[in-house]
Amino acid sequence: MNFSSATQHGTLGIDFGTSNSALAWADKDGLAQALTLEGEAHTLPTAVFYNAEEHSTHFGRDAIKLYLTGTEGRLMRSLKSLLGSPLLGEKTLVNGQLLNFQDIIASFLKELRQRATQQLGEEPERVVIGRPVHFVDDDPARDEQAQEALRQAAHQAGLNNVSFQLEPIAAALDYERRITHESLVLVVDIGGGTSDFTVVRLGPNRVARAVEQADRASDVLATSGVHIGGTDYDQKLNLGHVMPLLGLRHQGPRGREVPSGIFYDLATWHLINWRYSPRAMREALALKDEYSDKQLHQRLMTVLQERLGHQMANEVEQAKINCSQSGQASQIDLSRVEAGLQALLSPSSMAEYLHDPLTRVVACAHECVRRAGLSKGQLDAIYLTGGSSALVPFQQALQAAFSGTALVEGDLFGGVAAGLAYSGQGR
Repeated sequence: MNFSSATQHGTLGIDFGTSNSALAWADKDGLAQALTLEGEAHTLPTAVFYNAEEHSTHFGRDAIKLYLTGTEGRLMRSLKSLLGSPLLGEKTLVNGQLLNFQDIIASFLKELRQRATQQLGEEPERVVIGRPVHFVDDDPARDEQAQEALRQAAHQAGLNNVSFQLEPIAAALDYERRITHESLVLVVDIGGGTSDFTVVRLGPNRVARAVEQADRASDVLATSGVHIGGTDYDQKLNLGHVMPLLGLRHQGPRGREVPSGIFYDLATWHLINWRYSPRAMREALALKDEYSDKQLHQRLMTVLQERLGHQMANEVEQAKINCSQSGQASQIDLSRVEAGLQALLSPSSMAEYLHDPLTRVVACAHECVRRAGLSKGQLDAIYLTGGSSALVPFQQALQAAFSGTALVEGDLFGGVAAGLAYSGQGR
């Protein structure tokens, strides 16, 4: 790929995602181009692995592969979910060094910067980073703190001249390049951690004005968002299908259920590592007397002692994707916990467990249209982006709620990054 324009005349768009991240580059008047981030892939899983055997740091698919193949070390995923969380400033020990989670986010952003610079030939001069409509629901102060923490992490990573754009607006700017007439569009951006919506006027004539004015505020009719995304769907399925095999909802000899906190943490990507600390291990071991079935407790201890939490979460995620794509039941392989152990995820059980979060997400879409002062029948299209928007139960729920309106599937993983690059044009 030829990036012939000098970097000071272009914009690097950074889609820092909960599950995956992407980069795109656009010069002042040109089309955005996706950057390759790992081999030929245009996405990089938002994952960092601290290799304890070689005292090295790894990113993306390389990080996940090393962890899943048993290399000793510490895997960090869903880093974006920590923005706005009290955990962000806490320190954790990795490879003999105390780091807070903002430092870890900064290290990932620095890796993105370095991979971009390698392809562009120069450091990017102008950067636009995507952000959800809400980092934190119903708390503007914490939401502002989350954006400021991301800005500081970007500066730590060596990124200068940084601005932010809402991710669904960025997706709209990318979609706009592909339509031939003015349209009222509901942009739906479903990522790993958030679901964001924007009603926006789009059209070829507005593209030209945007490059000249760099301001689309008058075209945005409404935005809404909710802190629910693909990792929340994974958590629901994990709690429903896997954690009962370790003791969730198991009734002990005293007639009480085993305390559930440990299972919720093990089903939540960014909390799994906390359950491997010596103190947490002692607490888990002490739960043995709460179990009537000791085999369930032994499975729990195997997961903790062998650090299998991320591997189990990955199996759940893959089963979700396979079940959605095929429309058939998919096995969740748990043989590393116990020989022959598995769980079955069927389309009907997936729909059952995801009903409540999907209902909340679709309600947020309705709220966005209401805020725009429109009826759902006035929309020309619903534009889907973000990897979790491909989930079939979600698309079915959205189509039922907005019957008669076309669903248009965009670049699920690269559209936001491209739109972020476009949003810097004219600045």
